[in-house]
Amino acid sequence: MKKIINPWEGMSGYNCIGCSPDHPFGFHLHFYEDGEDIVSQWQPTADFQGWVNTLHGGIQALLLDEICGWVVTRKLQTAGVTSRMETRYKRPISTLEPMLTLRAHVVEQKRSFVTISATLSDSSGIVCTEATCVYFVFPKEKAEKEMHFKECRVEE
Repeated sequence: MKKIINPWEGMSGYNCIGCSPDHPFGFHLHFYEDGEDIVSQWQPTADFQGWVNTLHGGIQALLLDEICGWVVTRKLQTAGVTSRMETRYKRPISTLEPMLTLRAHVVEQKRSFVTISATLSDSSGIVCTEATCVYFVFPKEKAEKEMHFKECRVEE
């Protein structure tokens, strides 16, 4: 696996709750390329619970949406926005889990829309939540001009 270099890190005004390293209560996610997949890991805490010791479903959706966005960033080398998201909660996730794993990949691309499949697994590798996201993908020129996107590389 190779670590993905965040193309927006250090940019003025960049404060994404999912991936900005400077967001005061953000998730500070890092992403890795593993073949066709984009992967990340995150350790939950009680700060993100819905029910007692249970990770809030909205937080799960945020994590899955975020990794899908990074699929667009790295695999398609552009930016995009979520057009539709379908989330399937298969089993509860404890906020006491030592580590969660996010994994996502492109399923299909039709013109400006890309379908991405994502999973959220517990520390035993059991898939607890699945999502299918459809992203509207910007033309590269628009991504560069409006989203300040240049290129998304990986570390050597």
